[in-house]
Amino acid sequence: MSSIGFIGLGIMGGPMAGHLVAAGHEVTGYNRSPGALEKLKAAGGAAAGSVAAAVAGRDIVITMLPQDEQVVEVFSEILEHAKPGALYIDFSTVTPKTSEWTGAEGAKRGLRVLDAPVSGGEPGAINAALSIMVGGSEADFEAAKPVFAAVGKTYELVGPNGSGQVVKAANQLIVGGTYALVAEAIVLMESLGADAAKGLDVLAGGLAGSKILELKRKSMLERDFRPGFRIDLHHKDMGIITQAARDAEVTIPMGALTAQLIAAARAMGHGSLDHSALQLVAEALSGKANS
Repeated sequence: MSSIGFIGLGIMGGPMAGHLVAAGHEVTGYNRSPGALEKLKAAGGAAAGSVAAAVAGRDIVITMLPQDEQVVEVFSEILEHAKPGALYIDFSTVTPKTSEWTGAEGAKRGLRVLDAPVSGGEPGAINAALSIMVGGSEADFEAAKPVFAAVGKTYELVGPNGSGQVVKAANQLIVGGTYALVAEAIVLMESLGADAAKGLDVLAGGLAGSKILELKRKSMLERDFRPGFRIDLHHKDMGIITQAARDAEVTIPMGALTAQLIAAARAMGHGSLDHSALQLVAEALSGKANS
């Protein structure tokens, strides 16, 4: 088993670090919130008082952070304190350019680097059922498989450094668009007098079926938008998507509309709610607010 320094023990990172402890790894965590460190200690891990203390001498260094700025800041410390040859896995969702940068800078310092953004939200992190999109080398991917197996259900190497972030952008594009369409379908069925609950049950079993319909139809019907993945974070991800499309000179009209709907949810004050709260935007646009 490996010694692991884990930075970022939030909604996603906390359960993931716990699974690594349960798998037999020696996990030392760092987080700005002391409560998260106490949870890791209760699970059998150790707490560090700084990034440097968390990563020094570890075989593997992991980050799970909210945005590019935090990854760049923390990675600069990792470069300074991690031992040569250590494997760095970034589970954060950031821009492809940031992951390309960590890969290039890590190579200069003898670090092996993988970008490995995840999909599955808080339930996937809690249940060790995440889908993981990995960018980097084949050899480093093979070395990281015990980590991926402990926290995820599906993991694939999808290309060189930065490619994991490209596939994650595609994932968030589909997820956001699907939420928007499910929300509109609910408004349509309810407005025309159909039983929306039974209707969604039927839809979930046919060609319109999706993971979102499987997991979220009940909570959306009940207007239960407790956050598993917040609108604020999906808004950030849509910025990554639209910028990546612009850089690649690719037109994504459905993606652009989805980005605007998510921005509208945030502007309406729903940024702290789950991204299924696109339901509230669909209702507001039709004058049928139920919140």
